Amino acid sequence: MQEEWINKAKKYIADTYVRFPIVVTRGEGCWVWDMHGRRYLDFLSGIAVCNLGHANKNVVEALAYQAARLGHISNLFYMEPQIRAAELLVENSFGDKVFFCNSGAEANEAAIKLARRYSWKNHGEGRFEIIAMENSFHGRTMATMSATGQEKFKVGFPPLLEGFSFVPFNDLEAIERAITPKTCAIMLELIQSEGGVYVADPQYVQKLRKITREKDILLILDEVQTGMGRTGKFFGYEQYGIEPDVISLAKALGNGFPVGAIIAKDQVMAAFEPGTHASTFGGNPLAASAIIATVDTLLSEGVLKNCETIGTYLLNELTKKRKRFPFITDVRGKGLLLGIETTIPTDGIVREFLSEGVIVAASKGNVFRLLPPLIIGKEEVDIFLEIAERIFERQKA
Repeated sequence: MQEEWINKAKKYIADTYVRFPIVVTRGEGCWVWDMHGRRYLDFLSGIAVCNLGHANKNVVEALAYQAARLGHISNLFYMEPQIRAAELLVENSFGDKVFFCNSGAEANEAAIKLARRYSWKNHGEGRFEIIAMENSFHGRTMATMSATGQEKFKVGFPPLLEGFSFVPFNDLEAIERAITPKTCAIMLELIQSEGGVYVADPQYVQKLRKITREKDILLILDEVQTGMGRTGKFFGYEQYGIEPDVISLAKALGNGFPVGAIIAKDQVMAAFEPGTHASTFGGNPLAASAIIATVDTLLSEGVLKNCETIGTYLLNELTKKRKRFPFITDVRGKGLLLGIETTIPTDGIVREFLSEGVIVAASKGNVFRLLPPLIIGKEEVDIFLEIAERIFERQKA
């Protein structure tokens, strides 16, 4: 039965993903089930999306309630859920205003447009260039692909959008050399999740914030994966003792309901005026209700503390395994966004985990990522560690 559905998908759906060979039919908490009823421990969370786990009661109830009242009306109207969602995000962040959209790529696209328009309004023509990081990933639209520092995503798509330059990650001197009178913003992921799980150095981020303030260059933080509690703080920037000018959010913002956003200070968001940017579905009542339920749950049910505690436990246990298994060269990350680097191709390891009933994913290079739901407990982590032990032992043979 499952094979029949997989063949049907290959017939009717564009071939843009290398998919796991299972058809997932339902999920609950940290687990998902396929069509044959087999259970899998989900250490991917829909790629850092289901931070509250699958079928979270609060999110499900909020969506069902809102769907029965008003699903969509457009941003030509005020909407109570959207206003409440914006208030929650602003009151729990550095920012003053929110722009809602539908995905991480759209959020980063909005951030790019906002940076250029802010600079145009405040500094005039010709100040439009954005410095991004080598090894970065910001999305699949033409603008966000242009801002991405990995060539493999750009093959076959040039000419790309002009105005982007790239410097090595965690290299402050390279950024200082790259800044010109045309620079309007610097765009940064605090953890390069798609690039191999590399973590930004705190001193680097703090000095970068100082430089950008001195030169009135906007600091854009792509928090699509690090936001919504993934690092153990509500937003990743809280780990660094700084406030950015703009952050982009998506993925876990609606715990599975498609939604994205940018948050910015008043003086920056003021560059967006009526008619300058828009999104038909952005922050509609359903999306907003998912945001409200997600944020309320993250902030009120001990999820952030659990992420910090369990993340530390998992990192420490994996570090012990690194000492025992020489093919593991590094374990890195923050909170429950962790990467394991090996000397062997990780695609085979990912398949072995799947065969043992655990879902993990490859990242760039010989790195695989661990992105379990933030509600995960020690019991589930110990199940993962036991399976990992068996798989790692087989790599020694």
